[in-house]
Amino acid sequence: MSTANPDRRPDLPTRGCAAFFDFDGTLVDLAPTPEEIVVAPGLPQLLADLRHQLVGAVAVVSGRPVTAIDAYLSPQRFCSAGVHGAEWRGPDEEIHRMPAPRLDAVYEPLEALRMRFPALRVERKPGAIALHYRQAPELEAVCLDAMHAALERVEGMVLLGGKFVIELKPQGASKAAAVRRFMEQAPFKYRRPWFFGDDVTDEGAFEAVRVAGGVTIKVGPGETIADYRLDAASDVLRWIDHAIRHLEAASSEGAP
Repeated sequence: MSTANPDRRPDLPTRGCAAFFDFDGTLVDLAPTPEEIVVAPGLPQLLADLRHQLVGAVAVVSGRPVTAIDAYLSPQRFCSAGVHGAEWRGPDEEIHRMPAPRLDAVYEPLEALRMRFPALRVERKPGAIALHYRQAPELEAVCLDAMHAALERVEGMVLLGGKFVIELKPQGASKAAAVRRFMEQAPFKYRRPWFFGDDVTDEGAFEAVRVAGGVTIKVGPGETIADYRLDAASDVLRWIDHAIRHLEAASSEGAP
């Protein structure tokens, strides 16, 4: 994995692009717990304005469920992929989900672990479970052991590691697959994809977008295969604002 040049900032898009954004760490800053994030007041409308300029080709691709993304970006609703691609909603407005086994038998021992270590957090999602240890990073090995034990109890699932989190999700679910799925249908089809992400869970999507001839942007520090880098979520919001103004100007001049 190569390191993106921290001095290399992304250009501005043309009207023939499609924009994909991770949520936590990309559109909003990370917080001690997932519930403590703060959404900038203007973010939903900013994304809606960009969607207007790109004729609908804007999507959020996140580890959160689609319904959670909707709640944070209300009153706007966007094409979204949630739970790392295990569920998605396109222009048809329906939420589709990959098949997944019942996870009650997995949840109970993880909840018992949380009772032993209250700093941990167990998050149930549609067809997935995440174990967060941001407030207790010293428990990483304990969490890994617990999640590997959980993996042995179910079939058709895999583990995915992120920033102080380990997730049990359906095999075949990925942000890369979610982006490819969107790119097969209007309004994303035949457009040049851009993907903004901050975590190791976004590297697969970066690869898919690069293969498609698109543009990849890493948000924050860390090694990456992305082409460009922005420092924080606030920089992503500024980029979106500049992109909207750029696209508006190009439209008034009759540029493609």
